[in-house]
Amino acid sequence: MSETNNLDLASLFDVAGKVAIVTGGSRGIGEMIAEGLVTNGVRTYITARKGAACDATAARLSEIGECVSIPADMSTADGIAAFVSAFREREDGLDILVNNAGAAWGAPIGEFPEEGFDKVMNINVKAPFMLTQELLPELKARATHEDPARVVMIGSIDGIKVPFGDNLSYSASKAGVQMLARHMAHRLVKEHITVNSIAPGPFESKMMSYMLDDPDTRTMVENSVPRRRIGSPEDVAGTVVFLSSRAGAFLTGAIIPVDGGIASLA
Repeated sequence: MSETNNLDLASLFDVAGKVAIVTGGSRGIGEMIAEGLVTNGVRTYITARKGAACDATAARLSEIGECVSIPADMSTADGIAAFVSAFREREDGLDILVNNAGAAWGAPIGEFPEEGFDKVMNINVKAPFMLTQELLPELKARATHEDPARVVMIGSIDGIKVPFGDNLSYSASKAGVQMLARHMAHRLVKEHITVNSIAPGPFESKMMSYMLDDPDTRTMVENSVPRRRIGSPEDVAGTVVFLSSRAGAFLTGAIIPVDGGIASLA
């Protein structure tokens, strides 16, 4: 074993000093991920469409470490360009890109509107691809053979297992995100950039609030998970820290269900 190898946990999972972006970082799973990165010494930029919420989350996380708010609408080319420009004014490299921003739409077959497909596919699939593409120079600037730059795509268990609800465009988009991650991983491996996706199950979020805010429905959701609970911030933040650390440096093109065992029922 090489003298440079270090297998202690502190070294294996150390991400301190890295620079990260978390889209949709003002709330829900994005906020959980951002807090996990900030807590572990990562200078983290968060973006969200609603500026006040984005600023408020960054202010809270700045009490823990370094967190910068750059509000932007990731659903438009202009919004992506404005965000990238603002980021480049502050940084010349990027270690970790977490593409988390997303949208959902529910309607039964026969009534599903075209808008419900266009909005969800544009935000959930096209936007993370275009943002990643725009930030390739910054990712390449930090990428090395031993310590690759990391892209983490936030998919969903709904992209693996047929969901209960009528969120048809959402499940299709998340399956697309997870395949897109594999495809990008294949193309970018020679650039020393890894691309992996996380498929979360139920977590506290605005997207899940319609089910989790009602005690009876919450119990039903919890009972549908083999682990008999919903996800905690540590569950998803810990997975991103793992993927971003030396411990996750050899992993690319993977889909990791963080779902309490739901994928095992598919």
